[in-house]
Amino acid sequence: MIKACLFDLDGVVVDTAKYHYIAWKRLANELGIDLTEEENEELKGISRMQTLEIILTKGNLQNNFSEEEKAALAAKKNDWYREFVLKMDEKEVLPGVEDFLKVLQANNIRIGLGSASKNAATILEVTNMTAYFEVVIDGTKVTKSKPDPQTFLMGAEALGVDPSEAVVFEDSYKGLKAGLAGGFYTIGIGEERVLGEAHIVVEGVKDVTLATFEAFNK
Repeated sequence: MIKACLFDLDGVVVDTAKYHYIAWKRLANELGIDLTEEENEELKGISRMQTLEIILTKGNLQNNFSEEEKAALAAKKNDWYREFVLKMDEKEVLPGVEDFLKVLQANNIRIGLGSASKNAATILEVTNMTAYFEVVIDGTKVTKSKPDPQTFLMGAEALGVDPSEAVVFEDSYKGLKAGLAGGFYTIGIGEERVLGEAHIVVEGVKDVTLATFEAFNK
């Protein structure tokens, strides 16, 4: 019996992954480092500072900056990203998401957000999605990044459900691993080759109905 759903934000609820890539690529280029779209896929679901470390390591620059300078670089990237975020509106919500959230509400299935983003609250606000989420566990509340399950375990606890009664929706491999490590049912949003370990893989939330959950009982 599924009692709750926990959604990642970027790439599941809203299409913000492209803005992260533009901002990270701009920062990388300033440092003389190239960042391809394929490499950016590996950065999905992890924290800002972890992403920066990966990019700096790619350019053999990980020892060239103090912690204060690294924080300043990450803040610069976030400023560029927020310029895009503040221009977002309802059109950025991915197909089928709002309709499915309404179905969950109508069936008394609780809804939470579990995201590494420190901009989650802002994104939900500008896209008019805040009211759907009873609980928001984001990068401002956790101490461990995915694939550690902390984000989703905190979400389940706040919603008052056991992980075995909840479904995690994720588009990143690290996020999927977090859901599995926490003992949740998982629905991968994206490609089978990346998310094949999920209990179910679909192209988007638009392809999920309450009947989809019946597969978890088999």
